[in-house]
Formats: sequence, structure tokens, C-alpha cells
Amino acid sequence: MALSVADRVPLDRIGDRARQARPGRTVLLLVAGLLFGLGWVAFKACALSWLAVAWCGCAVIEGWQSAKAARQAT
Repeated sequence: MALSVADRVPLDRIGDRARQARPGRTVLLLVAGLLFGLGWVAFKACALSWLAVAWCGCAVIEGWQSAKAARQAT
């Protein structure tokens, strides 16, 4: 006799696991994951901003020194 898909699915075990699930812990994990993700994105944004500010500062210093050297040469 062939079993249908519904007969092969262990509904009792799935039901037992579903009853053991704790929704409060699941919600806390989701909130923690969200906060971790936001913190990670904020860190990356700050690191990228710092790199951009440092690069611009170095470019200003190089331009300043180049202009100063050109002015002293004349």
C-alpha cells in the first residue's frame, strides 16, 4: 500500500516541537539580531566616513604643500 505525503509527515513530532517553542525567546532573538545588524551597519558607516575624512585631509595637506613649494620656487 502506498503512503501519501500527508501520511509520511510526522505531525505528532512537529506538534510537540511547536508546543515547546517559546515565543518570548524568539522575539528577543529577533530584536537582538536587528540591533546587532544596526550596530554593524553603523560601525561600517563610521569607518567609511573616517576613511573619507582622512583621505580628504591628506589631499588638502598635499595640495597645500604643493602650492607652497610652487610659490617658493617663483
